[in-house]
Amino acid sequence: MTWIRTIALKDADDRLKKAIEAQREFYPSEYAVPVHDTGDGTSGIVASHTLIPDALFHAFATFGVLMSPELPLGRRHHEMIATVVSANNRCVY
Repeated sequence: MTWIRTIALKDADDRLKKAIEAQREFYPSEYAVPVHDTGDGTSGIVASHTLIPDALFHAFATFGVLMSPELPLGRRHHEMIATVVSANNRCVY
């Protein structure tokens, strides 16, 4: 697996902390607890974006918005699409 330098939440500056907190607001409640927790309350995939806070916010806020219950597809359809894309990309999550 590729190693990516990350910034732990305890070492994050205000800009990074705000990006992490702001992107969480868009996520469905089921995603509140990370599956692959880094030990500080963030998931590994979010942590991999900590060097670029703006990219972190925009990437994960976009995903959160795309999972919105106000959209015409149901949650199971969103999850099915995400699963197929992840499988095609040989992604573990």
